[in-house]
Amino acid sequence: MSGQIQKIIINTSPLLSLIKSQQIQFLPQLFREILLPAGVWHEVMAKPDDFAALRLQELDWLKYTDDIVVIPTVKTWDLGQGESEVISLAQQRSGYGVVIDDRSARNCAKTLNIPTLGTGAILILAKQAGLINRIKPGIQSLQEAGLYLSNNLVEILLRQADES
Repeated sequence: MSGQIQKIIINTSPLLSLIKSQQIQFLPQLFREILLPAGVWHEVMAKPDDFAALRLQELDWLKYTDDIVVIPTVKTWDLGQGESEVISLAQQRSGYGVVIDDRSARNCAKTLNIPTLGTGAILILAKQAGLINRIKPGIQSLQEAGLYLSNNLVEILLRQADES
């Protein structure tokens, strides 16, 4: 678990999951800066009346950026627009990690030596920071919000949080 990541770029799935599970407030408490690429913004805002889209517009601590050029190495991975922008932006700016759940996108980021966190890792960091006592209720909230977490991944997360 990378507790020293201070600045992140967040992808659509983690953003939606954290908003819908009412756990989005952990991000500004855990990180100094949170960037939101235009592609992620557009993916969330595709359903403008959705709870997540409405909530996203209230998050004034998110820094929107649209000055992104998807780098050729990332293009070859054939990822979605949001993932491609998140990873490209992290590659172009030093000191940023990415919050991304898609396995292919995580693998792409890792090949570029970009620190990666999944949505579940945010809960572990929140526990380590003393923001929550246990991650299990947060995991259940993420699942209820529609985030698929395999039983194996849930077990890993609980072990990492010393809750197994």
